Amino acid sequence: MIRRGPAERPTGPAGDTTVCNRLHNMLGSEEKGRADVAVTIRDVARASGVHVSTVSRAFSAPHLVNAETRTRVLAVAEGLGYRPNRAARALTTGRTHNIGLIVADIANPFFPPLIKAAQAQARVHDYHVYVADTDEDPRTEEELIRTLRRQVDGVLLCSPRLSNRAIERLREDVPFVVVNRRIRGMPAVLMDVGAGARRALEHLAGLGHRRIALVLGPRGSWTGRRMRAAAAAAREVEVVVVGPNAPNEQGGLAAAERVLASGATAVLAYNDLVALGLIEGLYERGVRVPEDISVVGVDDIGAARLNRPKLTTIAMPTAAAGRIAVDLLVQSAAERAAPTVASLDTELVIRESTGPVAGRRAAGAP
Repeated sequence: MIRRGPAERPTGPAGDTTVCNRLHNMLGSEEKGRADVAVTIRDVARASGVHVSTVSRAFSAPHLVNAETRTRVLAVAEGLGYRPNRAARALTTGRTHNIGLIVADIANPFFPPLIKAAQAQARVHDYHVYVADTDEDPRTEEELIRTLRRQVDGVLLCSPRLSNRAIERLREDVPFVVVNRRIRGMPAVLMDVGAGARRALEHLAGLGHRRIALVLGPRGSWTGRRMRAAAAAAREVEVVVVGPNAPNEQGGLAAAERVLASGATAVLAYNDLVALGLIEGLYERGVRVPEDISVVGVDDIGAARLNRPKLTTIAMPTAAAGRIAVDLLVQSAAERAAPTVASLDTELVIRESTGPVAGRRAAGAP
């Protein structure tokens, strides 16, 4: 046993190195020829001069350990190359330190910034993230939740396609935080697409557009409902709904003919992918953007800045949503706190795909 009194225990990095070196020297003879044997929690406890339970708490419940002791234990563990056994820790604490993150379509550029931010924030909390893709299918979504529920401490549902009733039923088995869906009594992170849609409609009205097509995405989408509400409250413009559509470029391509038939001079699309597909479909029919028709997207994905014309869009704070969603899930699992709803602002980014209505342009109006 290595024990040090307060007066003789070195402090700081040099002291921790000394402790590690002494442990290695002590174990040298009895461990000779066993270099491949993994360092155990008992080795860390002996080297740190603390009980095994203190080492365990330093990793599983650090807030319960004195800061100086915790720092020493973690430094010794790092020096010895000790890695806690997550499976054993889960049996002791009842927590896996894993999070499930389920997205509607991982190929959609909206999701990767959210996923990366969520993974980085999870590491801050010593959590791992399992990412799964539903391919826009609610049945797949439910299957994934049922598969993950015993392997994770909670699930982030990003733009879910399941009904509210189904999600409420499934949360009896595993905690949820929902991104871009408001469900009573459930933690959520909402990106205020409704406010962004209102600003987009005001922008188009200011350019002289009076008949605007709202090209929606999947049936029952929360984002689509918020956009519909903004359109219903709009003044000075008439909004024609075109949808539902697939939430991708093919959905936009397929909507082009209906947009032209609507007589609209401007479009607010469900997302940037739909907007870019729509622009392509309009060009195939000899219709120019923005000279003949203006187009606004939602999300501000990278392609929105690279497309020609560059896309006017509603920028969504996806990275911030990922970080906050992880914080809410970890907080919910640890404290059983009352559900928190975080609402994040969106921003209208005006680029090249919107311009004055054709008649005003011809007359030389600004």
